[in-house]
Amino acid sequence: MSGHSKWHNIQGRKNAQDAKRGKIFQKISRDLYQAAKAGDPDPDNNPQLRLVMDKARAANMPKDNVQRAIDKASGVGGAKFEEITYEGYGPGGTAIMVSALTDNKNRTAAAVRSAFTHHGGSLGASGSVSYMFDRKGIIEILRDGLDTDEDTMLMDALDAGADDMKTSDEMFQIFTDSQSLASARDALQEKGYSLDTAEVRLFPETTTEVPAEKISQYTGLIDELEDNDDVQDVYEAAVLPESEE
Repeated sequence: MSGHSKWHNIQGRKNAQDAKRGKIFQKISRDLYQAAKAGDPDPDNNPQLRLVMDKARAANMPKDNVQRAIDKASGVGGAKFEEITYEGYGPGGTAIMVSALTDNKNRTAAAVRSAFTHHGGSLGASGSVSYMFDRKGIIEILRDGLDTDEDTMLMDALDAGADDMKTSDEMFQIFTDSQSLASARDALQEKGYSLDTAEVRLFPETTTEVPAEKISQYTGLIDELEDNDDVQDVYEAAVLPESEE
């Protein structure tokens, strides 16, 4: 029994690691697609695509997976993908934005609607919650191995066109207007910085605390949305009670 139990525990850990790795690859694949779609599928002519490809290499993502994501953006294989945004309300009336990339709008819409319905939420009309979010560019630079102090980083970020910067023990987070992200990214790379992230995200202008009795429903909704292969990002204008975070 002990041998079986040990194997079971090892297999369980392996399955968990595989699932985590799969989610990382899934996210990188979407980033590769978006970067190639927005610019040139040739990384030599597309700084954003080079950045994501560097992240793919660091995550040991297979080259075939990388090329497949770029081919999707180029239309290779005949599949056509569309970016769609869904707006909805989670349990307790919390605002949620769902960004999806799909080759089948009906399938994705049905799955997203089902997730909201199963967990006590509902989809809203276009514009119903988007006004609660602000589109910003965000650039993240890891501090590990970086010989730059906070003041120098701030000055370089402002020179690059950034609006704000937050600092933690792990990284510098630099915020820009969504239209200025590319120029700020290029300027910081020209200064020799290695960027971990450079993308546009939605940030809630205000947040609503999830009622205690709705926490299980709310986390179930977010988990189901994030587990959907068509879903790129889930943006929440909500916070969990401190004891639950």
